[in-house]
Amino acid sequence: MKFEIKDRDAAGRICKLSTKHGTIITPTILPVINPNKMLITPKEMKNLFGTEIVITNSYIIFKDKKLKKIALAKGVHKLIEFNGSIMTDSGTFQSYVYGDIKIDPIEIVEFQRDIGSDIGTILDVFSTPDQKKTEVEKIVKETINRAKKSVKLKGDMALACTVQGSIYSDIRQKCAKQLSKIDSDFFPIGGVVPLMENQRYSDLVRCIIYSKKGLNPSKPVHLFGAGHPLIFPLAVALGCDFFDSSAYVKYANDERFLFPWGTEKLENLNELPCSCPICSKYSANELRKIDKKIKTIEIAKHNLYVTYLELKKIRNAIVNGNLWELVEKRANSNPYLLEALKELRKKENKKFLEQFEPTCKKKALFYTGINTIHRPDLFRIQQRLFTRYFEKYDTTIVFPEGKKPFSQFYSEKISRIFKRNCEINILIDSSLGPVPLELDEMYPFAQSIFPELIDLETEKYIIKIFDDFIKNKNTICWIGPETLKEFKSNKNDCIDFDILRVSSTADMQFGRGAGKSILNGNIRILKSKKTGKIRNIFCNEKHVLSMRAEDGMFTLKLDGAKLLHKSFKYPKLRVVVDDDAALFIKDGKSVFSKFVIECDPELRPFDECLIVDKNDELIAVGRCLLNRIEMLSFNYGMAVKTREASN
Repeated sequence: MKFEIKDRDAAGRICKLSTKHGTIITPTILPVINPNKMLITPKEMKNLFGTEIVITNSYIIFKDKKLKKIALAKGVHKLIEFNGSIMTDSGTFQSYVYGDIKIDPIEIVEFQRDIGSDIGTILDVFSTPDQKKTEVEKIVKETINRAKKSVKLKGDMALACTVQGSIYSDIRQKCAKQLSKIDSDFFPIGGVVPLMENQRYSDLVRCIIYSKKGLNPSKPVHLFGAGHPLIFPLAVALGCDFFDSSAYVKYANDERFLFPWGTEKLENLNELPCSCPICSKYSANELRKIDKKIKTIEIAKHNLYVTYLELKKIRNAIVNGNLWELVEKRANSNPYLLEALKELRKKENKKFLEQFEPTCKKKALFYTGINTIHRPDLFRIQQRLFTRYFEKYDTTIVFPEGKKPFSQFYSEKISRIFKRNCEINILIDSSLGPVPLELDEMYPFAQSIFPELIDLETEKYIIKIFDDFIKNKNTICWIGPETLKEFKSNKNDCIDFDILRVSSTADMQFGRGAGKSILNGNIRILKSKKTGKIRNIFCNEKHVLSMRAEDGMFTLKLDGAKLLHKSFKYPKLRVVVDDDAALFIKDGKSVFSKFVIECDPELRPFDECLIVDKNDELIAVGRCLLNRIEMLSFNYGMAVKTREASN
């Protein structure tokens, strides 16, 4: 089984999973197939919805003599007539619903292997939210013990080892770490159905985050029992790749419709608020009057149409870089989900999620409400202001927020400061917090859209960030030209705002001191004739940087990389590759994960990086697709896109 990241946003990712029965693009759903009662067959699902993978229950097959005989003789794919990938469950959920079931944990794994499952599942022990911690610890110990025994028997089958731990975050993380140490291929997060049934989404968020903290990031993560589209965007943003759904059938049996915002009973619908093929075919009254069996099938199809449509929206959001926007919009439709987002405001969770957050996006950051300001990418930029930004002068003038870019909006006022050559920093008090004027074109300062009036909670949060930033600094507020009366005109060299912009942006992007290293020599800056914005930077006639128009950040050129390599000590900005890969990279080939032997822990997805060999010789410059823990974990896929190789 091969698993590799193709695109990403938040901690969500679009991945390609390859099994011997095909390729699956994640995030996706595994419709649950009951081999005794297939309301919609897997073959129909593939034709109607493009279904690439399904899940069926090996315990049900094992207990039915007829099904068991066919499965062992012809395989599970023939049994349910599906030529795509199949995952099998083991009976753990049945033990939760019906009590103890008579099945041996080893025997059921061997059975899944023998019937040709692409992905089998261990018989873990289900943990519930009401269990005491000591009881859960025993459950997790037994689950890990079963996993260790099971992996030895999986053969060519990929094996899913389920993370248990009830609502205890430390136990979840410990269980995940232990399972990651053995030869597991796939990680379901189990024991969460009771949380979802009772809309305990805050507990669910903690279960996902702390499971992810302990898991090997190179393996797929499956949120077991999550079949409602309402939860998909948030779960994907936290790093879940797979969901399974029996809800499409269960809800249809009760004449309930799935929607991204919740569920609706047919009897309460005057019109069908959907344009899927089923809802376009019938009116609500017509659907109420048709035969019960046909009605159930049609509602089940609607439920799957809605499910797959929501996953398409999520994958589009990942590609466009606005997954958090979708998460917040969906949360605003459910008070329990909205409450759950408070978990993501905790600093330890922001720090964890920030590691996976791309450093730049294709679209502007949109404000949707009180949770927007707590997004991981905003947390990152605020932290970098405190640790990487360097103020050139002792005094700072604060301007209120205006239209973007701020340097153009305040150009007339700022020109007065520059003409007098006053040694003053200029700071904007914005909806995102403090924005030094020279960084006003950098993502997300320029690429964000906030309303004129924001909510009070966000306003208080921003005030605190701003106050912390200017603490112990000499700041004054701009009240007009008279603000400059107390400042003497400096007769030394004039302030070069372009140099200041380049230097500060480099520090924020690459680390404090980067601007000084790159601008050490005769500097020439080329600007766009159309927009007047900086495009290319030359140092001693060598092209060192190019500024991207879309995000105000730099593409690092090879000559610039050489300056940073010389200035920054190992492992700063480095991705270290083994000797087998070095020769290929020098020929311009990109870096694949399996050849990475070390990496700067501060590098993030889409960061510019230095590609070096084991002797710290610079061999190329490129752009990261993964962070450090991912590069060192994945065996498949690209880690760095090489841009320029050294001669």
